[in-house]
Order: sequence, then C-alpha cells, then structure tokens
Amino acid sequence: MIDGDSSPLLRKQSPYPHWQYLHPESGDRLRIVPERGGLVTDWCCNGHELLYLDQERFADPEKSIRGGIPVLFPICGNLPGDLLPLPSGEFILKQHGFARDQPWELQLLEDHSGVKLSFVDSEETRAAYPFSFLLEMVVRPIRNALEIDVNVHNRSQSAMPFSFGLHPYFKVTDLNKVRLEGLPNSCLNHLQMAEAETAIQLAALTEGVDFLTRPAGPVTLVDEASGRSLQLQHENPMDLTVVWTDPPRQMLCLEPWTGPREALISGDRKLEIEAGGQQRLRCSFSINLEKTVRAASC
Repeated sequence: MIDGDSSPLLRKQSPYPHWQYLHPESGDRLRIVPERGGLVTDWCCNGHELLYLDQERFADPEKSIRGGIPVLFPICGNLPGDLLPLPSGEFILKQHGFARDQPWELQLLEDHSGVKLSFVDSEETRAAYPFSFLLEMVVRPIRNALEIDVNVHNRSQSAMPFSFGLHPYFKVTDLNKVRLEGLPNSCLNHLQMAEAETAIQLAALTEGVDFLTRPAGPVTLVDEASGRSLQLQHENPMDLTVVWTDPPRQMLCLEPWTGPREALISGDRKLEIEAGGQQRLRCSFSINLEKTVRAASC
C-alpha cells in the first residue's frame, strides 16, 4: 500500500480507521477497510454519498457488518445445515462464505485510476473450503459510475466450484418512495424459498424483503424523493439480482450474484474453474444526477 501526502491512497482515522482513495481527476472518493473483508465502506460520487453504513454496528467486530459492499465467496446465501458436500467430504461453510470476514490486501493501481483488493486462501479457509485460490477485485470510479472487475484464480490441482456475489447497501431517502425498474415479473422469495410475484415483493419493501430475480438487462433503483437513480449493469455470469431491505434502515441492497442459494448443491448456475484456470466477473453501478443539484465535494 502507498501512504504519502501526494498519493491518492491515504490512511485515515476518521470517521473510523480506513484507507481513503480520491480519484485524481474527479475527486470521487472511496473508503476501504481491507482487514474487514476487503470492504468498500463508502463511495462518494459528485459529492453524493451513495452507500449506507451502520457505523455503530461496524465498530463491534463481533457483529456482522450492515453496510458498504460486502463480498460473497465461495457461496451466495446459505447451505442446508451449513454443509458443503464435496467428493472429498462434507465441510462446514457459513452463510455467504468467508471472504467478507477475512483480511484482504489493498494496493493502488499503477495508473492511479482505482484500487485492487486481493484475497488468498489460508489454513482457516481450506478447513471450510478445501481449495487454493486467489481473488483479485479492481474497484475503479469512472464518470458517474463505479466499475468492479473480479478475477477468481483456481490454484488447486482439481476443479473448483464456487459462487460469487456483491452485497452493496445503497442509501435511500424513503423506502415508501423507491421504484425498481428492469426486474422480471416472477422471482424467488428467499424468506419462503418459493416462487413469487415480483410486484408483490416490491410492494412490501417497507416491511422487509429478500428475493432473487433473473433480469434480462440492467436494473435501476429510482429514489423518487431525491430524484436520483442508480443502475446496476451486469455481465454474465454475474447477472442475477437480489433485492433486500431491512427496515427501519433507509437503505436497499441491490446485489449482483452469479448463482442462487444452494447453487453448489443444485448445480443451478454453479461455476467451476479447472485446475490452474480463472474466471472473470464484472459489473458496474452508474448514477443519474441530472435531476439533482450537485452536492458538495467529497
């Protein structure tokens, strides 16, 4: 990591210990806490702080984080009994995997256009998931958008099954005045693990929802109270979308996943990398600021 007065990547202590990245041209800001799961805790674009973070909960390392952009690997969701069956035996693997709980490495990109986060297997991870791997995640602010480019490397001697997802928490002004565009008519209600009508789920955002969809294109979150919209643009195979709300928190999670819950058991969109191979995953979040007054600088 680089830490110097002239570097775009600096260590900061307020409002919590983190690394701050400032884009050299736009001034857009990222805050990253690599030791807490490679977590991006803040994205400020054109002066608009877009991510939700429960700082009080974040300050307690014994509690799961509510906010930022947690990384889900090597599974998304949970498994029955938290057991992953493999030819070599059964392994205990908790909900959403372990990447969000482990320390990552952080470095500035050579062209200073963003940062790269890296995570490798350890004795602890191999006890839950018996594979050798390297995750590399490049996070790059561009004009009115955030690009995330992931490479999953299999360093094992056998094929490696996995799922990957991101769990971004976006601030909203009022859940009663939120609209989602681009979702299909049907979805999977995670609370009941049953097919459901998307419209019914969307009508219950203020009550708390958790559902998975298979959209044909981008999905847009419209915050009608602020006049701001944010669009998730997928790239196959990370083109499923999970929507989650947790009232009274004024946030909505719009999550790109590669596969549904239990994909490593059901085979539904399970990804597998041959020994020595890699898989690239990409998505971006773009913000429409045309209807909003430009906020103060980050």
